[in-house]
Amino acid sequence: MTTHSFDFVIVGGGTAGLVLANRLSEHPNQRVLVLEAGSDLTGDLRIITPAFFQILLGSKADWGFQTHPQINLQGRRLSLNQGKALGGSSAINSHVFVPPAQGLVDAWESLGNDGWNWDTLREYYAKAYTSPYVDESSKKSLGIDGWASRDDSARGPIQASFSGNPSHPIREAWARAFKDLGYYMRTDPFLGASVGGFSTMASIHPKTKERSYAASAYYNPIKNRKNLQVYTDAAVEKIIFDNNPLRAIGVQYKQNNKIKTVMATKDVILAAGALQSPKLLELSGVGNATLLQNHGIKVVTDLPQVGENLHDHLGCYMSYEAAEEIETLDALIRQEPEASGKAMKDYAADRYGMLGSLGVYSYAYMPLVQCLSGESRDTLRELLHQHHPKVGEGPDQARAKMYYDIAEETILSPEEPSGTFLLSVSQLPSPIGPNSSSFPEVLPGKWITFSVMLSQPLSRGTVHIGSDQTSTPPVIDPNYLSNPVDLDILARHVQYVETIASSPAFNTVLKQPLRCRDPSVDISDLERAKDYVRTNATSVWHVCGSCAMLPKEKGGVVDTQLGVYGIQNLRVVDASAIPLISTASLQTTVYAFAERAADIIKEIHELK
Repeated sequence: MTTHSFDFVIVGGGTAGLVLANRLSEHPNQRVLVLEAGSDLTGDLRIITPAFFQILLGSKADWGFQTHPQINLQGRRLSLNQGKALGGSSAINSHVFVPPAQGLVDAWESLGNDGWNWDTLREYYAKAYTSPYVDESSKKSLGIDGWASRDDSARGPIQASFSGNPSHPIREAWARAFKDLGYYMRTDPFLGASVGGFSTMASIHPKTKERSYAASAYYNPIKNRKNLQVYTDAAVEKIIFDNNPLRAIGVQYKQNNKIKTVMATKDVILAAGALQSPKLLELSGVGNATLLQNHGIKVVTDLPQVGENLHDHLGCYMSYEAAEEIETLDALIRQEPEASGKAMKDYAADRYGMLGSLGVYSYAYMPLVQCLSGESRDTLRELLHQHHPKVGEGPDQARAKMYYDIAEETILSPEEPSGTFLLSVSQLPSPIGPNSSSFPEVLPGKWITFSVMLSQPLSRGTVHIGSDQTSTPPVIDPNYLSNPVDLDILARHVQYVETIASSPAFNTVLKQPLRCRDPSVDISDLERAKDYVRTNATSVWHVCGSCAMLPKEKGGVVDTQLGVYGIQNLRVVDASAIPLISTASLQTTVYAFAERAADIIKEIHELK
């Protein structure tokens, strides 16, 4: 068994792990090791070419997790695609690059995390990416001419852009529609988002038109640092501890069929993601003592909240037929030879054309517009009251009450989003009910998809080990829609899609009268909309919270310095520690979270 040592050992070379590797190795006397279970695929065309996103799902770059059957989604198992490559999920995600609403980040502090608020985090969002240059003549077609200001100060590693065809009419139509509805976001959301529609950026380099992600942006430029080592195809099996006091001193991992150990003189940092970090803690003896004993694992410390509090965004999709002259990516989705050949030739020649974008151009953070007053608001208040957590003692009850109070305030506020809407320029086949007259396969024609996700879910699930073996996938039960409030709110937001699509701004973009891809869709009343959600909702792969940064007495696993309670020199820095899910896409928040964590760790170890 081989043994060697570093100052910091980072478990997981994904989004957060490579941020930490970059920042901690800035100090040349600090030896940093990253252990990544996946391979280095930084030269893989499937990863760097934006439109090849779908090809990656289910490939060797994807862990390919599935949920436990979800009783509130007709017993369906949902796919949870998570990156298994250098760069983690930033290597296989859909590139969407948006910040959360300001109020949501401020809620982190109200949960008991002093110093974790928007004023503090905003600089770390800016530290993670570079805001693209936009000339005045392009602002109108990009739908951002109404912004009072932009965050031009952002100069970080991730290269963001308004991807795709800059003159595509869809962005301008979206901006006009939300102005007409009274919900246009009038400033760059990175300066403090609230509610309203806006044009979204993507983590796609504005010049090369390639995916900009943790491996290409944070690792490649500094990979030759002599004090930084990155081992790929290295699966960590457990954390090694010392007693008196209890502290992490290293990890055991497997590489090339050999068991090896590495020691950490300062910190072991878990950055394996929301589904793998709790698994590693439990395999190492940190978690619910009863669960560990049932699997024959020696208990190092009884920390029952490990793997609890898992939450995720559910999304629903509705595609409408586009006008003939509108450019969409449907020919690529159908893999038509002529269109695919032309797209590859254009992209290879000058990084032009359809392969340079996934076609997600526009976003909106929205309150429950139908429930801001009158009878609907009273009905919603009563529903919230009926399902308020029961009063009781213990961390589970304390955590549930905190989250419910925040969610209730958000749901009832006209200034906070409970739903996120996005638009993409292609059809998106989604699950269909047994009585649907539509088809699951890709259809002919051109389509525009309106998507909606539940921004502030109340339902909470779990992720735990299924055995004492590292090779056994975790048992994942997000428990979607277990709180009936979630179903009600998502269904109401789904109904609002028709209001947006029917806006006069889309008269020349969508065929008139509107034709839905699935002709059986009927969301004319709330109960039918709920049925549609149960049949069609699927994960958007934004899982988080399973090792939450919270006070221990309120269900936390790590403190505000990301240290695991009761164990020295062991930290968790990834989506599992994020206490409350982002408003929409999670990747910007993971980057910002890891950037701040790096500064905290430097301060703890007096690295100036």
